[in-house]
Amino acid sequence: MFCFSERSRARPAQGLPSVLCESDRFLHGLLHSWRRAKTQSGLCSASLLFEAASTSVFQRTLRTVYIGHKEPPPGAEAYILQRYPDNRIVSSKYTLWNFIPKNLFEQFRRIANFYFLLIFLVQLIIDTPTSPVTSGLPLFFVITVTAIKQGYEDWLRHKADCSINECPVDVIQQGAVVRTESHKLRVGDIVMVREDDTFPCDLILLSSSRDDGTCYVTTASLDGESSHKTYYAVPDTMAFVTEQEVDSLHATIECEQPQPDLYKFVGRINIYKEQEEPIARPLGAENLLLRGATLKNTEHIYGVAIYTGMDTKMALNYQSKSQKRSAVEKSMNAFLIVYLCMLIGKALINTVLKYSWQWSSDHDEPWYNQRTEIDRERHVVIRAFTDFLAFMVLFNYIIPVSMYVTVEMQKFLGSYFIAWDTDMYDEDLGQGAQVNTSDLNEELGQVEYVFTDKTGTLTENCMEFIECCVDGHIYIPHAICNGQILSADHEDLFFRALCLCHTVQVKEEETVDGIKMGLHQGKPTSFYISSSPDEVALVEGMKRYLLWLNFLCVSFRFELLHVLNFDSVRRRMSVIVRSSAGENLLFCKGADSSILPRVVSGKVEQVRARVEQNAVEGLRTLCVAYRSLSPADYEEACHRLSAAKLALQDRDQRLMQAYDFIERDFTLLGATAVEDRLQEKAADTIESLHKAGMKVWVLTGDKMETAVATCYASKLFRRSTQILELTKKRTEEQSLHEVLFDLSRTVLRERSVLGLSVDCQDYGLIIDGATLSAVLKPGPESSGSGNYREIFLEICRNCSAVLCCRMAPLQKAQIVKLIKASKEHPITLAIGDGANDVSMILEAHVGIGIMGKEGRQAARNSDYAIPKFKHLKKMLLVHGHFYYIRIAELVQYFFYKNVCFIFPQFLYQFYCGFSQQPLYDTAYLTLYNISFTSLPILIYSLIEKHVSVETLKRDPSLYRDVAKNSLLCWPVFLYWTCLGLFDACIFFFGAYFLFDNTTFTSNGQMFGNWTFGTLIFTVLVFTVTLKLALDTHLWTWINHFVIWGSLLFYVIFSLLWGGIIWPFLNYQRMYYVFMQMLSSGPAWLGIILLITLSLLPDVVKKVLCRTMCPTATERAQVGPLPDRI
Repeated sequence: MFCFSERSRARPAQGLPSVLCESDRFLHGLLHSWRRAKTQSGLCSASLLFEAASTSVFQRTLRTVYIGHKEPPPGAEAYILQRYPDNRIVSSKYTLWNFIPKNLFEQFRRIANFYFLLIFLVQLIIDTPTSPVTSGLPLFFVITVTAIKQGYEDWLRHKADCSINECPVDVIQQGAVVRTESHKLRVGDIVMVREDDTFPCDLILLSSSRDDGTCYVTTASLDGESSHKTYYAVPDTMAFVTEQEVDSLHATIECEQPQPDLYKFVGRINIYKEQEEPIARPLGAENLLLRGATLKNTEHIYGVAIYTGMDTKMALNYQSKSQKRSAVEKSMNAFLIVYLCMLIGKALINTVLKYSWQWSSDHDEPWYNQRTEIDRERHVVIRAFTDFLAFMVLFNYIIPVSMYVTVEMQKFLGSYFIAWDTDMYDEDLGQGAQVNTSDLNEELGQVEYVFTDKTGTLTENCMEFIECCVDGHIYIPHAICNGQILSADHEDLFFRALCLCHTVQVKEEETVDGIKMGLHQGKPTSFYISSSPDEVALVEGMKRYLLWLNFLCVSFRFELLHVLNFDSVRRRMSVIVRSSAGENLLFCKGADSSILPRVVSGKVEQVRARVEQNAVEGLRTLCVAYRSLSPADYEEACHRLSAAKLALQDRDQRLMQAYDFIERDFTLLGATAVEDRLQEKAADTIESLHKAGMKVWVLTGDKMETAVATCYASKLFRRSTQILELTKKRTEEQSLHEVLFDLSRTVLRERSVLGLSVDCQDYGLIIDGATLSAVLKPGPESSGSGNYREIFLEICRNCSAVLCCRMAPLQKAQIVKLIKASKEHPITLAIGDGANDVSMILEAHVGIGIMGKEGRQAARNSDYAIPKFKHLKKMLLVHGHFYYIRIAELVQYFFYKNVCFIFPQFLYQFYCGFSQQPLYDTAYLTLYNISFTSLPILIYSLIEKHVSVETLKRDPSLYRDVAKNSLLCWPVFLYWTCLGLFDACIFFFGAYFLFDNTTFTSNGQMFGNWTFGTLIFTVLVFTVTLKLALDTHLWTWINHFVIWGSLLFYVIFSLLWGGIIWPFLNYQRMYYVFMQMLSSGPAWLGIILLITLSLLPDVVKKVLCRTMCPTATERAQVGPLPDRI
């Protein structure tokens, strides 16, 4: 519960932020006048209703936070107690109370489960040929196993939530620090956060342990940038440095309602002092400390909680959890509908034919059936409907519930092979791959789009200074330190600029991921931290250079006067310094596109050529320039900077104007090249994914220049790639409509001329977050510039790679959702390592988290977690390929063997007067899918390897053979179904014609119906088991044991079942049937002949296909034998 409210002020405050529109100001004054009139004269309840309605409208615009829960001074404003969400974070799906109903609802949404429930109820209601236990028990087993698995996975999420919600937090109460739990925080609480701690909620910075009221923060888990960022306290509160002083602060904060945008915040703080007017100060994103960020290089800070729990920006960027269903499961449901239609058709045909056959009195049921008069007198419609349901129950084994049990077991047990894979074990982390959900194993073999984060996913976020170019001369730090001669005119100024133009801080010791940095031989040493990792690399490179300068006894001293911070619009930063001789110098470094146009002298062309060459090689480049400031220039610069910084209105625009005036007339000094090291084998992994037919998109919150350099280094963009830009800078020069249609004409014209030729131009698209918002923004249908989604998608389809930079977390999820909803409906995969990636991980068909340096939010919310990006190659190309092949064979094989099982039962009704007489014994009906044929296919679906692991890794193009659900498409499904119908006809009519009008045994006993059914069932079990043996490529002792063991078990069971008088059975119709059948020579001959005839067509088809039109996988099978387990 939170003690803060949204209210109207008694008097208009100065510097009202832009969030208050004109209508809000009008309503603001109206409410104040209404309250004053009410207190003077007293109004009726109607006026109170008007005030309540007006207040509710105003509350939707702003919220007011009372710092320390202190009421405002009398006459300042109305204090209204409000209730808001607590600080709990919830990522779980179930609770103790809704688990059973919610889980049952989700499970019975599956067509198969709902169907089996109906069959079970029918067996309970009417008299059917089989027992209700045959349907009810397997259904109960499936529901229970699935519920336990999903409940366990959600329990792990509950544990993770509890570990976060119960974290200790320091709160200031009555001038003292009180330790409490995170979930007990309320909006308005003053929180103390110490160095290296994570902010428990969204806070407004009040003061810090640093004298200038600043603090350094890493937001890697939010936006992917692990560099140190600077945040500022309001000058009026930065002096409150003790608990007692902070607790004495009397102020309120007006701010916007919670928004998911990480880079935007609008608000103001009103500070009340005795007998003085309130002081209003603006608040922006530079004052807001976000939940999930970490305090660095600052001893402690004090902040006030403004957004808590699910209202925090981090929580608002989380995508809600939804049940993910694989393409295989969707295919199973589609096939199930077909078989349901077949089942209904069979039951309907048998019902109609039964009553047609019985229409004549000669064919009515005989007297020994002992039908009662009540049964005979029932209405024909009721009797027909009852018979229809009875036939449905008799034939319902065509859709076995055991298939869903086997699929669940295959997914659950198969997931352990990922966790046991030693190739995906990381020695540094001491962890291997993790499986958070086993429902999507086969989806790993169907991925068409891969969406990846950059920082911490593709890169290690570790920069290294490679070289510098001064006046066209190339210098390498290592060579400089070893005596390389400096021959350029501006080398001194260049190296001074790099030593001075930065925001690097020095720190003695820090713990990162349990590893202490800044330790050398057990002794503390200094190391550098900064808001940009590039700056750290440059300063460390200059440190080696300074060692050489100190050796020559050269030293310099400068006074830092002003810092013009870097921003993404200017793409440069500057410092103004004063030398020991009193000279004022402006040093500037930034992107070549922002520095070179402002240069008036220097060797521009030589430096430009080197910068372009380094950029092509994937290095991050910066240009360095300087300007000497006269005393008049310096005074003018100081005046403009001071006026802009003190402005309460349009401060950012005025600062931009001041920077633009100061940063001009440069002399170019040179350029630098820094390498952002990729993760090991990241480029090889991306190249393999491209060969496998996947499109890779990079979605990052980082700057465009940084992201482009990484894309070149990771081989996402190649030298021949033509880059197409769809950025805010370009849309400011042209309208979005014109830019989109220009890009569309460019790529489509090239495709229409060259088609799919190998000489076709390779395109790469770059888009930023601001432009993406405009593209995705829905427009009026009548507008020519309305919805641009289809044009954008068409451009992306014709690009080999896409880079999306400056993405907010929800924008990443929007991109994934956009591709998912496109007309091709491709399978998507998202991979990332930070909390900013959670939304796209949850949105994609398959989400993979990397156990990186940015926390474990992504790994915890993902479907799978891997230590490094390189492990994605084996996860998809090997495990995904195998899982899909295995489960596709499992699904098709189950439908095939049950067509073989039930279709003879359908044919048998034509020879028994449609009397619903079972062809097989009840024991055979129950155990066929549970015991006789289930274990071989389960083992096959766990260990089958149709090609070797090394072959799949060496030839990624084999992934294309199973893409787009090719093994569960309709032609393949129809082939398996027709094969099952053919084999069923061979079983039934082969047995019928071979033994028609003949004696069966040597003692003259006639061919009976149970012997006939047992013969067909024996041929059936051996045929479907040997069919699986023919499809097996990897033979181990496990395969031999389960295949031949299953056949042996069937024979032993039949001998026992028919060779013993069971006292608990009231009938012994199978007594000695199996033994008498095996004692006949014709029976043996018939079994062997029918098995051979059944398997022959499939063998011939495989031989012809492999000979005439082999697939890439079949050609690869000629190579080395698959790996042994």
